[in-house]
Amino acid sequence: MQKELCEYLQVNKSTLSQWLNDVNEPPMACIVKIAVFLGVSTDYLFGLEN
Repeated sequence: MQKELCEYLQVNKSTLSQWLNDVNEPPMACIVKIAVFLGVSTDYLFGLEN
């Protein structure tokens, strides 16, 4: 799924890896796209809802 997410976000694997390992944070526009890709809300991604 990471490969598909990278393609959807148009980022390389190292960028996604940095986000996942808390080295860098994705821009807000990417956070919204990640939520859409996963079918969840941004609040869910931030741990504000179950």
